[in-house]
Amino acid sequence: MTGLTAAAERRERILQEAVRQGLLDAERSPLAAFVDLDGVASTVASLHRAFPSSPGVLHAFAAKANCLVPVLAELRRLGMGCEVATAGELARARAAGFAPERIVFDSPAKTEAELRHALDLGVTVNVDNYQELARIDRALGDSVPVSRIGVRVNSQLGGGSIAAMSTATSTSKFGVPLADPGSRQRLLRAYHDHPWLTWVHTHAGSQGCPLDLMAGGVARAVEFAEEVNASLGRRQVVGIDIGGGLPVNFADDETAPTFDSYVRQLRAQAPALFSGRYGIVTEFGRSVLAKNGFTAACVEYTKSMGGRPIAVTHAGVQVATRTVFNPDAWPLRIEAHEPSGRAKRGGPVRQDIAGPACFAGDLLARDHALPLLEPGDLITVPDTGAYYFSTPFHYNSLPEPAVHGVRTDGDGGAVHFELLRPAQDPWDVPGQGAPRVPVRRRAHEPVRSAG
Repeated sequence: MTGLTAAAERRERILQEAVRQGLLDAERSPLAAFVDLDGVASTVASLHRAFPSSPGVLHAFAAKANCLVPVLAELRRLGMGCEVATAGELARARAAGFAPERIVFDSPAKTEAELRHALDLGVTVNVDNYQELARIDRALGDSVPVSRIGVRVNSQLGGGSIAAMSTATSTSKFGVPLADPGSRQRLLRAYHDHPWLTWVHTHAGSQGCPLDLMAGGVARAVEFAEEVNASLGRRQVVGIDIGGGLPVNFADDETAPTFDSYVRQLRAQAPALFSGRYGIVTEFGRSVLAKNGFTAACVEYTKSMGGRPIAVTHAGVQVATRTVFNPDAWPLRIEAHEPSGRAKRGGPVRQDIAGPACFAGDLLARDHALPLLEPGDLITVPDTGAYYFSTPFHYNSLPEPAVHGVRTDGDGGAVHFELLRPAQDPWDVPGQGAPRVPVRRRAHEPVRSAG
């Protein structure tokens, strides 16, 4: 018995093979990341099973969670759409092969050019505010839009435990408020005046938001859609975009909450959503990718300071930005491995796991109990498939790590890697021509001047 979970055993197996193939190497590639494509397929299948197949449901992956084009293309092949929040994400979605009608464009700051481009393509647009609505009105003129167009509403039900992730607060920057005095009536008039407003969108938040809050926000959106249709005496609103935001369990390998548990909450609070009168769009991101990816790094040095051991690794703020700057809200697990990739044994020792960046707060974990790490050992950081290594922070000009997709030939079968993003060469400076790679000299060799 290894004492490891099945997920941890799989990570260990992938890590050992990555070391054997030289994908993680102390000199050439001391930091690498891995996306378990088998796990992604299993998660997407569970999402499809959780929601009814009729009426139409589009599960649009939130590209912000992992915007690597090969990852997006894999999700497209698995039957997902794509939700984008910037022109850059829209370009990546198109590069990944998503048809325009399977792309949803959300942003609180869409430019007129971006709106015209989305409308020309036929991309779904969720309007954030009345000024944006006026821009769309001008862009359309008398034409009938190909795009599905809706308005994002803010239920103003409150926030979760992480304020920065809560978008249904009374003063959120997102959407049109439903509870402010006179706001609901103004929005009803907007739907009356614009027959092409045929969808309603909402999103209460993500990590730190409880399921009842999220489902409550959806219920308010459905109630508003019902009110629009009743006041018009016809079925103008035909679909509800319920957003994403399913929280992820970062404490261990259990997947909780599940898509099934969220759908049960939705059925309890917003039964009309499943009445057959509305199409459904979802925008899950973190819950699709987080637990299907991990980061691996070499331990470069170890030291002791004030009686506490410190392991300096190559994984820090550049791949775990939220954790470094807000560790209480975004704690991550750390696993210790021998240089071969095998899980390291030994009694737990309280130690800091530090990153390579040049500021004191660059720590993945503080006072964390692990077998004592030594130079040459490896660490893995599970649950980082979304928002971590896929969108690195370029502090200190730290290079982007390689990202490898992983598939296996069943239980115990061969491990196969495919490069999803190459490692960035730190010596290759954009705009400066060919990289200037330092040349190693013998200790006694003099330095010669260029002249």
